[in-house]
Amino acid sequence: VQLQASGGGLVQPGGSLRLSCVASGSFNRYVGWFRQAPGKEREFVGTIPWNGGNTYYADSVKGRVTISRDKSKNTVYLQLTSMKPEDTAVYYCATGNAILSTIRTTRAYTSWGQGTLVTVSS
Repeated sequence: VQLQASGGGLVQPGGSLRLSCVASGSFNRYVGWFRQAPGKEREFVGTIPWNGGNTYYADSVKGRVTISRDKSKNTVYLQLTSMKPEDTAVYYCATGNAILSTIRTTRAYTSWGQGTLVTVSS
């Protein structure tokens, strides 16, 4: 499956942004979002089961992030609010048939999108 992430851009602190991830084929069990800031490792943001169930978020973004899906559009969304400069990163979507204990790790996801850059700055 090929994934295409989009929606990144420049946002002012306190602003909001919605990223999209479209699959060319079928998403796997989980669809996750990760981000990578310059000079840092890729980190987990959140994940959603494609066929329903609990959504999981990183503590660093909990309360400011919502992941949702639209099956009719074969798309998963990441909504970011109250954004901070430290949210600046390339955001990636990924999908995989992960087991629950691994969903916060990159190794759980086998297909990755190309990333979309989000910059939070005034």
